[in-house]
Amino acid sequence: MLEKFALLGFGPGGWGWALLQGASITISIALATLPFGLALGLAIALAKRSEKAWLRRLATIYTTVFRGVPELLTLYIVYFGVQILLQQLWVKLGLAGSFSMPPFVAGMIALGMVLSAFSSEVWMGALNSIQPGQREAAAALGLSKAQAFRLVVFPQLMRVALPGLGNNWMVLLKETSLVSVITLPDIMFITTRANVVTKEPFLFFGAAMAIYLFFSLISAWSIGRLEARANRGYAAFGGATR
Repeated sequence: MLEKFALLGFGPGGWGWALLQGASITISIALATLPFGLALGLAIALAKRSEKAWLRRLATIYTTVFRGVPELLTLYIVYFGVQILLQQLWVKLGLAGSFSMPPFVAGMIALGMVLSAFSSEVWMGALNSIQPGQREAAAALGLSKAQAFRLVVFPQLMRVALPGLGNNWMVLLKETSLVSVITLPDIMFITTRANVVTKEPFLFFGAAMAIYLFFSLISAWSIGRLEARANRGYAAFGGATR
């Protein structure tokens, strides 16, 4: 039994360093995807509220597609399909060499597009909770639309959206396991490789489960702290916005 656990160590024959590397790539791609996906999701939510009908339709089509298509298929389309299109464009432009999309970038784009589709619904719900009168009051104070959004709307938006965005983050953290299929050496890639070499599936997949669970527990604690901080002023007035 001790010999099996030695496979998780950092000595000769151990997979400890490889597992740490895989864990760092998993958390790195999740953290890189988060701001991209949330910012794009907010832009899509704002597009859905646009006065331009074509922009609203385009945003609706986007969310329908990326909420309905499996994440793995989106990843394949970005990594293989988009790469082929860009390579053809590369050749047509007469550029030297060839174009190759790094797996990390492909994973970040694909997961970010899926995240943006789901987070846009969270942003929409939060935007709908902001009373129109607050924007009117900001305009009366001489604030531009951009200033009103940044100084008045967005702080309230974050407070309302945080629980839903926290759930989006937890889902994203687990979906990073899909990038192993495009040879990015994340936790799942490393543990699958270790299982093939050692024939110890319970040991290594159990280690992967423990790592994901650790990340999830830290995330849940951090999100809880952020929510408590965001709600401090709101709770102080008995839950009423002043």
